[in-house]
Amino acid sequence: MDTSNFHSGFIAIVGRPNVGKSTLLNHLIGQKISITSRKAQTTRHRITGILTDERSQFVFVDTPGFQTQHKNALNRGMNRVVSSSMRDVDVILFVLEARHYDERDRQVLQMLPKDAPVILVINKVDVMIDKSELLPFIEGIADEHHFAAIVPVSAKLDKQLDTLLDAIRQHLPEAAPIYAADEITDRNERFLAAELLREKVFRFTGEELPYSASVVIEQFKQEESGLRRINAAILVDKEAHKAMLIGKGGAKLKEIATQARLDMEKLFDGKVFLEVFVKVKSGWADDERVLKSLGYE
Repeated sequence: MDTSNFHSGFIAIVGRPNVGKSTLLNHLIGQKISITSRKAQTTRHRITGILTDERSQFVFVDTPGFQTQHKNALNRGMNRVVSSSMRDVDVILFVLEARHYDERDRQVLQMLPKDAPVILVINKVDVMIDKSELLPFIEGIADEHHFAAIVPVSAKLDKQLDTLLDAIRQHLPEAAPIYAADEITDRNERFLAAELLREKVFRFTGEELPYSASVVIEQFKQEESGLRRINAAILVDKEAHKAMLIGKGGAKLKEIATQARLDMEKLFDGKVFLEVFVKVKSGWADDERVLKSLGYE
């Protein structure tokens, strides 16, 4: 790759929960590395996604939705992830959901650093029935901040993503690639396996299971044949949550594990043997030691 006149840099994706940040990251890089769910606060860690083309390398940092109510140690830890992710980045993508802008979004906007260009990304424009509402919506928000660019997109439908990349590229410094051209994330397979399983936990329990559930990979081995053997534990707060996850005759847990395994095989491009257990660990979401062991600094 010719690196003369090449641009590369870090781009933080920020916004309140459930505006589509993870979907945006996955569609920008063309691969699923950040989990998505209708349940708010799905993303908890900082996830790095890498896109490299002939002219640029974009290193995207997907962040948890900023928590405006610090209910427990987990939420406080997630907010620290958001704040640290915005340090030393070259561009910030401030993501909103079309037609939705309130005090929660304003709080996120006010915490953005003043020395980095901010691109306003208005997501989910595909759900707007009356597209004439978009321009007044944009004008109202533009009065509150000097944005480097404003780009309406539909991440889910891959609409306007090339326009967004062009807008970002203008603010990336001239520099050699930071990662190899074929890398899509700096996260290892063990971490990605845990995230894919956690996504399925939320997807298959809907609103039934409280937010306090997490996943620990207890064993991850790759055999010479390429088969990955993974043992995982789902942590929940109460015995009732355990029963809910297991389901009648173990049916729900089997479905969760099967769908997670299929996603892992697609991402890892190889066969996976996945064994999943459910463990009760009361109060884990407010236990700083447990959170540190799970990677919440």
